[in-house]
Amino acid sequence: MKAAMGDRLIVEGSSDHESRKVGVITEVRHPDGSPPYLVRWSGDDHDCLVFPGPDAHVVSGRRSDG
Repeated sequence: MKAAMGDRLIVEGSSDHESRKVGVITEVRHPDGSPPYLVRWSGDDHDCLVFPGPDAHVVSGRRSDG
């Protein structure tokens, strides 16, 4: 997994009782974009250090407006 600042990290809920979490990556600690990431979670606006698991994926924050 590779990411950049401004990308979104999405962690899918592993069951019906866990909802999907979406956050914005505010800091990437390695130059190659590998984890861990500092993420600001939407909804509760707190930051935490995340080591994404297999239920997570990154969506690029970059726009490609042609």
